[in-house]
Amino acid sequence: MIELRDAPFEPYAELVRYQAQTLGQTGKYGATCAFVGTMRDFNEGDAVRAMTLEHYAGMTERHLERIVTEAGRRWDFLDVLLIHRIGEIFPDQPIVLVAVWSSHRGAAFDACRYVMEELKHRAPFWKKEVLANGERWVEKNTQGY
Repeated sequence: MIELRDAPFEPYAELVRYQAQTLGQTGKYGATCAFVGTMRDFNEGDAVRAMTLEHYAGMTERHLERIVTEAGRRWDFLDVLLIHRIGEIFPDQPIVLVAVWSSHRGAAFDACRYVMEELKHRAPFWKKEVLANGERWVEKNTQGY
């Protein structure tokens, strides 16, 4: 499942809910790998008070679906949950949850990292940061490694 949300969410509650209600494959998976990204209160040496994440509806979802499909060609997994925030976000709020369920940990780890890294580099999101002395558009993502 891929979902963009304009309101805060609790990633661990979403993970448990999805696993219990949607996955419905008790005993079928041996590994769950989850990544939660939260907003930092700093970037490029400056304090950041808030951020607005913009996207192009329809196009962003298609990019995310393509990334998950590509991961499915490379690794054998059962399911992926991807929730990403849009709109106004504040420090310490979760921005993204990527979870992968698989029979074995290797596929879960590798597919989760792939989805997250590709999302950061390819998905069409635009970030505007609110600083103490104004606003700025973020021109590049931070290194993920």
